[in-house]
Amino acid sequence: MQIAIVLFDRFTALDAVGPYEILSRTPGAETVFVAERTGPVHDDTGSLALVAEKTLAEVPSPDVVIVPGGPGQSDQMDNDALLGWLRSADAATAWTTSVCTGSLLLAAAGLLTGRRAASHWLALETLEEFGAEPTGERVVLDGKYVTAAGVSSGIDMGLTLLGRIAGDDVARSVQLLTEYDPQPPYDSGSPEKAPAALVEEWRARSRHSTR
Repeated sequence: MQIAIVLFDRFTALDAVGPYEILSRTPGAETVFVAERTGPVHDDTGSLALVAEKTLAEVPSPDVVIVPGGPGQSDQMDNDALLGWLRSADAATAWTTSVCTGSLLLAAAGLLTGRRAASHWLALETLEEFGAEPTGERVVLDGKYVTAAGVSSGIDMGLTLLGRIAGDDVARSVQLLTEYDPQPPYDSGSPEKAPAALVEEWRARSRHSTR
C-alpha cells in the first residue's frame, strides 16, 4: 500500500503530520510526501519545511491520498497540475482524504460533488459553493472519501482510516502508543463552544469570509 501526502507552499504542518504520524504505522505501507517538485516545502509559518521526496508525476496511482489545508490552499484552487493529478490519482485510490481546507482542493477537482464533507469551520460555506454538502462533523466518510475538519482533526481522521484499513486493534494500538488522549485546558475548540466574540472576530478576519 502506498500512502501519498500532498505538499504545497504554505500548507499547515499538523494537517500533514497528524495523519502521517498515524498512517505511517500502517502495516506494510509506504508513506511518501509528494509535490509538484521535489525538495523542501515550507509550511504556513515559513519556519518549518517537509521534504517532498517524489513529484506528483512519480506517484501516479497511490492507494491513499491525503490533502492537507492551510493558507496556501487558496493559491492552489486553479492549479491545473495539482487538480489534474488529484483527479487521475483518485481514479485508482482506495481512499481519497483531506484535512481542514484540503477538502476545498478535492472539491475544486470535482471529487466531492454531491458528497457530504468536512472542512475547517470557517470554510464550510466555500465548500458548499463547489457542490459538496458541508457538515460540522469532525470526520466524515462518504464512500471512499474521508474528510476531516480543522487541523487537529487529521489525527482523528488518521485513526478512523487506519481502523478501516488494518482493523480496530491496530488503530487502538497506535492510539495507545501515541498516547492520543486529548484533555485540552479549554473547551473552545469549535464555534459552538468558543466565546461568540472570538468566533465573530475570526470570521471577519478569515480569507473565506464574504463579509
